[in-house]
Amino acid sequence: MTGRVVDVEGCPLYVRQDGRESAPALILSNSLGTDLHLWDTQAAEWARSFHVVRYDRRGHGRSGLGHPPHSLERYGRDALTIIDALGLDKVHWCGLSMGGMVGQWLAANAPDRIDKLILSNTSAYFADKTRWNDRIKIVREKGIGAVADTVIKLWFTASFRAREPETIARMTQMLSATPVPGYIAACEALRDMDQRELLQRIAAPTLIIAGKHDQSTPLDGAEFMHARISGSALTVLDTAHIANVEQPAIYTDTVSKFLAQPAR
Repeated sequence: MTGRVVDVEGCPLYVRQDGRESAPALILSNSLGTDLHLWDTQAAEWARSFHVVRYDRRGHGRSGLGHPPHSLERYGRDALTIIDALGLDKVHWCGLSMGGMVGQWLAANAPDRIDKLILSNTSAYFADKTRWNDRIKIVREKGIGAVADTVIKLWFTASFRAREPETIARMTQMLSATPVPGYIAACEALRDMDQRELLQRIAAPTLIIAGKHDQSTPLDGAEFMHARISGSALTVLDTAHIANVEQPAIYTDTVSKFLAQPAR
């Protein structure tokens, strides 16, 4: 494992690499309110076969904030700078929630850099702006702790929360540690995002993963993407929003099998 900082126009982004650098590159991109440790279970497994790259999005984890407002294009260009700084040509991209939204932008706008694409528990557009405005207002006035319980209930099913209290405590801590300015900037970018017209430009082999119980990015959003990304596959898991944590073995196996398929 190696960690380094990549400078993006004065904003430091923290990047971690696992596995052999000569192996095919696989970038893992996090959800809103999490850091690169979201992928600890998957990274340990995938590092056996891939050069696994994880990073903290600006305003999250050990990365800087830069200068808001931010946008999906800003987050996408951050990722391209990381890819360039590591000397990578093409990468596989696995993004969950906000990470999947960044993946959509990349696959449509920098198609020569994306090999295979996994869009997990994500969406191209949010019609309801009110919930984002309400969350931004609460976090700005009272901090992330004021929304933590609500977010955790959206992230995981009730049964998982009951049987995995240690995991829930760890994820709650990760969420609560997110800097408020970075969280708000990301919420504003998601509120204003509309990538529906980008979907038909995505040509990379694409796997879409949805959670049957996901209220944050419901199944109909995954079906919308599936219908517009030519040749894409759709897999529905018995999870809520953070599928890779709620069903780690099934999630890891699902992605591994997709990545092992011969290029079409």
